[in-house]
Amino acid sequence: GADMWVQMSVNTILFDSRNSSYIIVLRDESGKKLLPIWIGASEGNSIALAMSNVKPTRPLTHDLLIGIFDRLDVEISRVVISDLIDSTFYASLYLLHNNKEVHIDSRPSDAIALAMRTGAPVFVEEEVLSKQDSSAIDTWMKNFGESGGGTEYNA
Repeated sequence: GADMWVQMSVNTILFDSRNSSYIIVLRDESGKKLLPIWIGASEGNSIALAMSNVKPTRPLTHDLLIGIFDRLDVEISRVVISDLIDSTFYASLYLLHNNKEVHIDSRPSDAIALAMRTGAPVFVEEEVLSKQDSSAIDTWMKNFGESGGGTEYNA
């Protein structure tokens, strides 16, 4: 339930040149919990654009979805990264429409790209965080760029 959710936000986005993918690093408010998520180049690019407030001349897929939601009066209430199975993350998009909340399965990369465009909060299930070794993540963050490395998680 909701009590098992930790609110996090995108702390930084890194480019992993070894496999041309991006890593988004989520961080909780205390800064103690970090969650690196490997994502594809196009999703990474979309999130990087949203972070820098660059408006593309033609709407990208995530801008298109936001445009559709706006027109149909659908609000993204929150995004939840709900599971980590075999190094792959799972997420849900919680949408509000006519005072009803529905949730839809999503890749975390898409969910976060949408949340960043609307200011919707991002939550991570406690269980997902507990599956990660935080000391390994700290070491990984310190070493990133020198050697890269660590387990690669996909979203």
